[in-house]
Amino acid sequence: MAVAGNDDIGGGVRPAREIRAPRHDSADRPFIVIWEATQACPLACLHCRASARPRRDSAELDTAEAIGLMEQVAAFGRPAPLFVITGGDPFQRPDLTDLVRRGTELGLAVSVSPSGTPTLTRAALASLHQAGARAISLSVDAAGAAAHDGFRGADGVFALTMRAWRDATELGMKVQINTTVTRDTVADLPAIAALIRDRGALLWSVFFLVPTGRGQALGSLDAAQTEDVLNFLYDLGETIPVKTTEAHHFRRVCLQRAALARRDVPAADVLTLGPLYHQLRYGLTELGLLSGSRRARRPPMHVSAGNGFVFISHRGDVHPSGFLPVAAGNVRRQPLTEIYRTAPLFTGLRDLDRLQGRCGVCEFRKVCGGSRARAYATTGDVYAEEPSCSYRPGSFPYPADTVPR
Repeated sequence: MAVAGNDDIGGGVRPAREIRAPRHDSADRPFIVIWEATQACPLACLHCRASARPRRDSAELDTAEAIGLMEQVAAFGRPAPLFVITGGDPFQRPDLTDLVRRGTELGLAVSVSPSGTPTLTRAALASLHQAGARAISLSVDAAGAAAHDGFRGADGVFALTMRAWRDATELGMKVQINTTVTRDTVADLPAIAALIRDRGALLWSVFFLVPTGRGQALGSLDAAQTEDVLNFLYDLGETIPVKTTEAHHFRRVCLQRAALARRDVPAADVLTLGPLYHQLRYGLTELGLLSGSRRARRPPMHVSAGNGFVFISHRGDVHPSGFLPVAAGNVRRQPLTEIYRTAPLFTGLRDLDRLQGRCGVCEFRKVCGGSRARAYATTGDVYAEEPSCSYRPGSFPYPADTVPR
C-alpha cells in the first residue's frame, strides 16, 4: 500500500512506498497476532519481558483452547492476520507441530519464534515446515558466542542458533533475525549486520529495549543514542532488509531521510547525528556493508500496539503489545474479534488525539505515535510522550504531510 496523501513531505512528488500501510482497516482487524504459547523456557535471558521459567504454567491455554484461539484469529476474515507462535520456548509444548498444522488448515500464515535450546533440532524444524510453518525467527544479540550466551544466560546458545539458522535455510524456511538493543549490545550491531549479509535472512528485526520484565535491570539507550541507531539502520536499509520493534519513530526517520535525499541535502546538515551514529557507520564501512550491490529499501509498516498489532498471553489475556502489560480482555471469556475492535484500551490507542506531550503535537504522529509500551513502562500512562525520542516537533524544515491512511 503506497503512502496516502497528495504531496510528499516537502510538497511536489508523492513518495514511492516510504511507509507501508496494511491492506485492511487496522481498527477492524490486526495485521499480525502474536501468541505466547508458553512461558516455559530453559534460558534466563537478561531482557526477557515474560520472565520465563523452567516449567509450563498449568493455567496456559490447552490444545483445544489454542485451536479455538486460532479459529478466532481466522474469524477476522481473509486474508487472515499473520499468526506468530512465540514464548518462552514454543518447543516446550508437545502439541506445537499439531497446532501449526491446524492453524495452517484454518488459512493462517503461521510462523514460530523458538529459543536457542537443544529442542531446536533440524528434525524439529523439518516437522514445523512440513506442518505448514512459513518462517521462524531466531534471536542473535551479539556476533560472538561469549557475549550472546552471556545475554541469554546459558552456554551453547549461540552455536545452537547458528546451526538452526543454517538448517532452516536449507529446509526452505524463511528466517527472521531478532536483535535486542541495549547499551551493552549496541556496539555489536555492525557485526551482526555482517552475519546477516553473509548468511542471508528474510528480515532483521531490531528490538529497542522496553524496561519491563527482566529488562528493567538493563540499560536502555537514551533518546539521542536511539536517534543515532535509527539513522544507522536507515543507512543499512539498502544492504539488508531492516525493521524496528518498539521504535516507531524509525518511520519518522525514514520520511525525513527520504525528503532530504530528494533534495540532495546531506542528512548531517539538518539532523543531529551524534558519536554513536558515526561509530556504527564506521563499522558498516569497515565491514563493507555500504559498498557493492544495493537492494530496494524495505518500507516500514504502519503497525503499532493495538493498531494492527495484538498479543495474546499464555493464559489468554489480550494485550496491545507483548511489552505492554495491560490486558483488555481474555479469549476464554470474550471473542478476540470483539476485544480488538471494541475494548476501550484498543480504541483509545487508535485515537491519536489522546497522545500527550511532544507526541500529541508532533507533525509525524500519524506515522509514528511513539512506543506506548515504553511510555507506560516509564510513566505508567499509555498516552504519555515517547521517552526515547529526541525530536522537537516542528523542527524539521520540510512539511510532513504524507501519512498512511
